[in-house]
Amino acid sequence: MPTSSSGCWTPIRICAPDASPSCIGTSCRRTNWETLLHLYNRVNKKTLVISKAFGIEGRKLLHPEDDFDPVKEINEQFGGAQTAAERLALEYERLVQQHPELVKRLPDEPLKTFSGKAAPHPDTKAVFFCFRIPRPDPGRRDQRSGEPLWTEAAGDTVWLLFGLDGNPLTAEPASIADVVRCAPDTARRCTFDRAVLSELRKKAEVHLAKTHLRALQAPVGVAPVLKCWMEIN
Repeated sequence: MPTSSSGCWTPIRICAPDASPSCIGTSCRRTNWETLLHLYNRVNKKTLVISKAFGIEGRKLLHPEDDFDPVKEINEQFGGAQTAAERLALEYERLVQQHPELVKRLPDEPLKTFSGKAAPHPDTKAVFFCFRIPRPDPGRRDQRSGEPLWTEAAGDTVWLLFGLDGNPLTAEPASIADVVRCAPDTARRCTFDRAVLSELRKKAEVHLAKTHLRALQAPVGVAPVLKCWMEIN
């Protein structure tokens, strides 16, 4: 026969022989609390997962009346701080507006344009390279194989700054920009030996083949395209 206690019943036969109704009721209440605690822990973990996925702070679930805008949340969290890449992009836009005549000349400039300038610091000696790394172009395909052609237009621009010892100093655009930045009236100055420059260029091309083209599994014949370079002396 079942025994009832606080709305929970348990058959007498599953308890110890000397179990009393009060003992059975206590056991049921303990079971209920353990079940509730287990459910709470599961819900708490799920809430944390959802909060992390949506960037919601406080590990809380939202109600229908809550106003949640993910883009707004991200902007508020980062306080509108610009990245180094964004600052360079804005600087480029300003230069385009200030010197439209130079922009018009760019399409007519030859590849591998070389120049030089005085270093911003006396102990700086380096060579700057601007390359394009070709990538598969989905808009252009080989007529025989049907495979995408590798083009500059589909590729990426990569900046490098090499020391005279042949080792890359940095590949961070913001750091490189501080070294190579020029104005239209910046004096051209070239003092490095041509043989040294030629050797550095070869090392830069090999470096890019290892760090970029190999990862892209570029076919034979695809190579970095040198757009311009500059010595910093």
